[in-house]
Amino acid sequence: MKAASLLFVALALAGNALAQSYPTKPIRVIVGPGPDSLARVIGQQITLAWGQPVVVDQRGGGGGTISAEAVARAAPDGYTLLLATGTHTINPSMYKISYDMVRDFAPVTLLASTPFVLAVNPSVPAASVAELIRLAKAKPGTLNYGSGGSGTPPHLATELFKATAGVDMVHVPYKTVAAAIADLVAGRLQVMFTVGPAGLPQIQAGRLRGLAVSTAKRSAFAPDLPTVAESGLPSFDVFGWNGVLAPAGTPAPVIAKLQGEMVKALKLPEVRERIAGFGFEPVGSTPEEFGEFVKADIARWAKVVKESGARVE
Repeated sequence: MKAASLLFVALALAGNALAQSYPTKPIRVIVGPGPDSLARVIGQQITLAWGQPVVVDQRGGGGGTISAEAVARAAPDGYTLLLATGTHTINPSMYKISYDMVRDFAPVTLLASTPFVLAVNPSVPAASVAELIRLAKAKPGTLNYGSGGSGTPPHLATELFKATAGVDMVHVPYKTVAAAIADLVAGRLQVMFTVGPAGLPQIQAGRLRGLAVSTAKRSAFAPDLPTVAESGLPSFDVFGWNGVLAPAGTPAPVIAKLQGEMVKALKLPEVRERIAGFGFEPVGSTPEEFGEFVKADIARWAKVVKESGARVE
């Protein structure tokens, strides 16, 4: 027992010493899928604070599995991080993957969130969520909805909407969100949960009709749009997010140092302004809170995938 206690103290001291000297070389943030803008903004602040460059490494493909696997297999020293998104917590239910999103990662912080916007082509005779539901029930299987690909958060958000509302709509997956929105504007699609930054300009220009935001509370980006929850589906609460994960086994003092600096950056007015420009709302959380969030998100999407029969097409 005494030897075990001494070992624990020795490890704690070693971890604290590592955190004090960390970082001594560039930090790499692996991004994929999604844009790298958020990682670059936070990385710039870390570079200013610590004097070490933060290198953003874009690794798309595999629906996010390539980026996650790279970080899961990296050395647990705080020098390789993952910019995680909702796609990463969906993937365990959609792909056969070689890593575990809980076991193989150490949560750092939830950085930011963004709403999805339920939008329709203006030709669709629905000016509210309730009217859309009535239309879909009257004409089951005739409304097509788009997404930026099978297994993406907007795809499964719509499957959750379908199940909650009791409606039948047909999924049309695209290779990119931009391609799906283009067809929604053109009328080849009728419905879509758009990612806020991509869909709102089209709504503001009158090329799409916004019906609601997917979050439990109204969004500052679209304050005039009601939520899906207040429009008749009270349990509905879905959003896009970005957070940071490190390889499992990364020393707790290093995780704490990373989390502290990132949350500090998120409080800076200039950072908040830039993040808002991307359509994101800063969050910031403890590693423990983010860890519980990741577990809950995995469980939620596993249920949606199982009940909807969603699969990669």
